[in-house]
Amino acid sequence: MRKLFMFLLIATMVVISACSQDKPEKKDNLVFVEGGTFQNNKSDNSGKSVTLSNFYIGKYEVTQKEWVEVMGSNPSAFIGDSLPVEMVSWYDVVEYCNQRSIREGLKPYYNIDKDKKDPNNKNDNDNIKWTVTINEGANGYRLPTEVEWEYAAGGGQASKGYTYSGSNNADEVAWYWKNAGDKYLSGDWNWPIIESNNNKTKSIGTRKPNELGIYDMSGNVREWCWDWYGDLDSQSGSFRVVKGGGWIGNVSNNEISFRGKFDANGFGPDQGLRIARRE
Repeated sequence: MRKLFMFLLIATMVVISACSQDKPEKKDNLVFVEGGTFQNNKSDNSGKSVTLSNFYIGKYEVTQKEWVEVMGSNPSAFIGDSLPVEMVSWYDVVEYCNQRSIREGLKPYYNIDKDKKDPNNKNDNDNIKWTVTINEGANGYRLPTEVEWEYAAGGGQASKGYTYSGSNNADEVAWYWKNAGDKYLSGDWNWPIIESNNNKTKSIGTRKPNELGIYDMSGNVREWCWDWYGDLDSQSGSFRVVKGGGWIGNVSNNEISFRGKFDANGFGPDQGLRIARRE
């Protein structure tokens, strides 16, 4: 009887193992995004088709708890473990990606040279200008490219063509200037009113997810991308791309297609990140 039990147990484990090989590896708080050919006719890069490989992207924006575990301190203006980290520059977030990779035994995705000024950085207001290049083949954490971000925000292969990430109604999926404070605001965007309404970031995952089960890709904090702001595949520029809008911004900034830009050395209380990884 014992031999029969052991045989059945081993056979069951073999079947489970075989089935698991047909599915992508699960990674904590990362969502698998099946690649494909992507063309967003609503974006600033409309009419251009890009073929993407499979990748993983954060189910949530990086939280302050996750940031402190890796970096040791919290730069955020609004404090809370489950709130997205903010007040982080593009340089801060690429360094975070590498440090988190090292902490988890992964190969860092970026080569960061802090002593060499990047000749491709045309921004006169950027006094940092680290030279950051990609470590090809590395399995560590990284920022999504702009196209990857748009593809994932739009639901990938499961897309229903929503204006915002997961809905045509911003209030279902996004924290933005009208709903991120003490009461729901109306009328035109007005900073003194927003400030007196105590608008701020909100805990991750408290709005409806998109078609892939990803949260807050519209609203809450703007998210850094890898790319220079310019044409697709620009190798130089003055700004880095930010996507998704934030709690301060107008509702139009929450649209999947909206392209934001920011100084790489800039930071603000509505500026955070979402991580990605290769398959």
